[in-house]
Amino acid sequence: MSIIVITGGSRGIGASTALQCASKGMGVVITYNNHAAGADAVVRQIVAAGGKAVALALDVSDIASFAGFRDQLATALHATWGRGSFDGLVNNAGYGNFNAIEAVTEAEFDGLLNVHLKGPFFLTQALLPLLADGGQIVNMTSATTRVATPGAAPYAAFKGGLEVLTRYMAKEFGARGIRANAISPGAIRTDMTSGAFDQSPEFVTMLAGQTALGRIGAADDVGKVIASLLLEDNGWVNAQTIEVGGGYNI
Repeated sequence: MSIIVITGGSRGIGASTALQCASKGMGVVITYNNHAAGADAVVRQIVAAGGKAVALALDVSDIASFAGFRDQLATALHATWGRGSFDGLVNNAGYGNFNAIEAVTEAEFDGLLNVHLKGPFFLTQALLPLLADGGQIVNMTSATTRVATPGAAPYAAFKGGLEVLTRYMAKEFGARGIRANAISPGAIRTDMTSGAFDQSPEFVTMLAGQTALGRIGAADDVGKVIASLLLEDNGWVNAQTIEVGGGYNI
């Protein structure tokens, strides 16, 4: 059984990815920061369906906590699966904070940097000793790296950096048979975006009109792709950024 670690797995795309992976027979470790109840609900749903899952607390912006998290993960792997390694890391945890360049504060900039680029870099580094040879890494990026969206400059810049980092991971970890890819969602309704979408239905209509398939996406549209990418059927896909957006702004 493959075991997948998914950061930010308590809701949205992370939760969908966890459920999709479990439905394909994978073991799942999800992390959460402030939403323990959501993480517990995802674990219960997986266990009720006959799968195995664990939820662990993690703040991906707190680099100093990563060594301790690695130890907690190793303990959970042994206790739940009788293993000392896992097979896939999905760097998914994130948040949005949209503001015009002229108004972005240093605190806003640093917060996005720590979660979307610095955190995935050093978390991957910390977990490499536990990542099995032949395993894989999936980094969550964004279509805002391709389509300039006013107010998203820092977020998009760090997601763009993560796309570059993905290729370097594929290159440097290739000797261990580890592959690395990025998933780049388009306009997706998640817990993070629903509030803004509900307050501005005309914005949703505009985004749907800019998408070839005529709608905005759902979390499962992305989670299904990530789960399929983690299967051996896609074992020759490496160092790629795959946009999952229904044909957004083409």
